[in-house]
Amino acid sequence: MAEVKKPAAKAAPAKKGAAEGVWNLYEAKGDSVVRKNKHCPKCGPGFFLAAHKDRHVCGKCGYVEYLAKK
Repeated sequence: MAEVKKPAAKAAPAKKGAAEGVWNLYEAKGDSVVRKNKHCPKCGPGFFLAAHKDRHVCGKCGYVEYLAKK
């Protein structure tokens, strides 16, 4: 029988920008920890709104706050 050729492996796409981490969402002031981003009003504290250039979005429930245009 004839051999079956396997398709060539594709290279992984290059990552854009720097890797984000949870440590970027908090800031230490004195002996307390302060949250940098806003939290979702529907989901409560602990669920941050992702900051885009024109809006803030909750990743859990989809709540959106649009920023004022300049």
